[in-house]
Amino acid sequence: MAKVGIVMGSDSDLPVMSKAAEMLERFGIDYEMTVISAHRMPDIFFDYAKTAEEKGFQVIIAGAGGAAHLPGMAAAIFPLPVIGVPIHSKALSGVDSLYSIVQMPAGIPVATVAIDGGANAGILAAKMLAVADPEILAKLKAYKEELKDGVVAKKERLEKVGYKEYMKK
Repeated sequence: MAKVGIVMGSDSDLPVMSKAAEMLERFGIDYEMTVISAHRMPDIFFDYAKTAEEKGFQVIIAGAGGAAHLPGMAAAIFPLPVIGVPIHSKALSGVDSLYSIVQMPAGIPVATVAIDGGANAGILAAKMLAVADPEILAKLKAYKEELKDGVVAKKERLEKVGYKEYMKK
């Protein structure tokens, strides 16, 4: 059963939101992904958010650009955590989306990641689920070690070959 719902307002958001899915897959977390516009199909969106808990979702990751109402509306309806992913937009480079998502009224929180931060949304969802799942927690700890090892390898290479050679990659 899917533990995370990934929803986006348009298929143009898929390159960003697929990064959330990739992180969930990395941690062995089941998810369901769909496209639903809060503005163009509010009845279908409302049904999605209203039934998400009974479907087994424990977290919703909602990506949206422009006015970006999808995450906030999901949080207004779904009683469990919602993570908002502001999507880069042509008009205001995603700042409009970011402001829309982070400016939620008291009582309707949306955890918000960076503009186009799909990967971090997936990691944050995993961290939320890891509170009650030691297996996911162990995978998160291993992932952090991989990140550290990657930086250590870059540091060692830079020190060994110098910055000019390093930049030739």
